[in-house]
Amino acid sequence: MASRYSSLLTCSYHPGAALVEDYRAGDMICSECGLVVGDRVIDVGTEWRTFSNDKDTKDNSRVGAAENPLFEGQNLGTNISMPSGSDGYDEFGNPKYRNRKNYTGAERAMMTAFREISQMADRLNLPRTICDKAERCFKQVYESKALRGRHQVSVVAACLYIACRQENVPRSFKEICAVSGTSKKDVGRCFKLIVKTIEANPDLIAPADLIPRVCSNLGLSRDVQKVAVHIARKAVEMDLAAGRSPTSIAAASVYMACLAADTKTTGVEIGETAGVAEATIKQTYKDMHKSMAQLFPADYTPVVPFAKLPGS
Repeated sequence: MASRYSSLLTCSYHPGAALVEDYRAGDMICSECGLVVGDRVIDVGTEWRTFSNDKDTKDNSRVGAAENPLFEGQNLGTNISMPSGSDGYDEFGNPKYRNRKNYTGAERAMMTAFREISQMADRLNLPRTICDKAERCFKQVYESKALRGRHQVSVVAACLYIACRQENVPRSFKEICAVSGTSKKDVGRCFKLIVKTIEANPDLIAPADLIPRVCSNLGLSRDVQKVAVHIARKAVEMDLAAGRSPTSIAAASVYMACLAADTKTTGVEIGETAGVAEATIKQTYKDMHKSMAQLFPADYTPVVPFAKLPGS
């Protein structure tokens, strides 16, 4: 079987002949005359195959974890498996060879933080790019020592929130706090300190960016979603809900679009999905109701006339 090394080696007697690789001996052999063109060729293939139904608990992997450029030395190390015979144990039954690596306090703290970031990201279904951004943010904050004494989980949650905003993957404070188990106040304080410390400029979350996920979780149609997005953008442009959070405006926009489309989706259902109280949704809706005709698209024909929609 020809190898990628055949493009570098040729037979001196038959330059155009194909070369055959002898995996057992590590030789490259001319297929015409049998001349050994190259020897001691390293086999880059796997040494074994692992199947999902294998009952053998022995781990044949020798490579360990992937390199992490955020650690000094890229976190390289060697994993020593448990011994299989009696020669690997001392007289007290303890393994003679163990995994030994001396981590500094900073490395242990970052390893714990990176593990927490990965767990939170998995719960929020965030891509790996968000994790990488949050890890770099945490390392900058940790090395600056500006948040020393703060609860690490709150700092990690704030870094993940900043990464989401920088990558235009909007997640609300309540969602971050729900997966981290910390209070909104603690995460908010850490967020403000981190923005000042590392001079991060996360983009503001637009209410329209939160609507697609809310509509998807509620099972609403694409048409209702498009109308709700238009309502949210118009409400922000006209400054109809000053002082309201983006989540509240998004929920109120979905509520208004549902009323006009007569989808029978209640404010309670929208509130539970968006993480906003029903009273907040209706109060925000009331602020936007006075300019309702201007919020909807010009070519939109509501199922329920605007005049018949409730005022709160």
